[in-house]
Amino acid sequence: MQKKLLGFFIGSFLMGGAFLMSYANADDAALRKAIESAYPNVQVDSIKKTAYSGLYEVYMGGQIIYTDEKFSFLIAEGNLIEPKTKRNITSERMDELTRVDFSKLPLDQAIKVVRGNGSRKLVVFSDPDCPFCKRLEQKELAGITDITVYTFLYPLDQLHPDAGNKARAIWCSPDRAKSWMDWVLNNQLVKGTTSCDTPVESLAELGRKLGVTSTPTLIFADGKRMLGAYPAAEIEKALNAAGRKK
Repeated sequence: MQKKLLGFFIGSFLMGGAFLMSYANADDAALRKAIESAYPNVQVDSIKKTAYSGLYEVYMGGQIIYTDEKFSFLIAEGNLIEPKTKRNITSERMDELTRVDFSKLPLDQAIKVVRGNGSRKLVVFSDPDCPFCKRLEQKELAGITDITVYTFLYPLDQLHPDAGNKARAIWCSPDRAKSWMDWVLNNQLVKGTTSCDTPVESLAELGRKLGVTSTPTLIFADGKRMLGAYPAAEIEKALNAAGRKK
């Protein structure tokens, strides 16, 4: 008799769990439909219920917004902070949602510059005419050693119409690393052909898949990304953190 009752309770528990999961999925589907109806041109990547008062996290258009199950309001460009611990929940979730599988990046399509023993790895999506990309190279990365920097040439033609030509000239040069550093450090562009096979188009596609919309975009060995010319101290901190996670 006890075995039958135990089996009944276990079966009821499993059925209840399945019902709750189905109910949650139905809620998510209804919320997704409401959001997509209001914003038909923005892709909804994920919906997740938070632990805070019926609040839902929605990852869409490269950002996190918050709403309720009926989409009766939305909170955009705000951070969800846990008061007791002071944790920035939004920032942590953005790190998770935008994390990149470093091992799958096509490093053979990058300009490779090694400093010191080169043990720490960093990928940078960089536009040759981006002033912040030059600042990153001149002021922030210049003093960091024991690093290998893989630069993906990522011209943003709408902002910098000649960036694509510069990217092709640098890639087609006999010494890409030297040509890149001459340009970003000294504003000296290599002379020569721009008609060789370049990875510019395939890197543009990669950037679109990864949601890279600005330069410089930094990607560390643990998949963490940073947007902009962060101070050297912050880059060092991220490099060391990535090394500890291996």
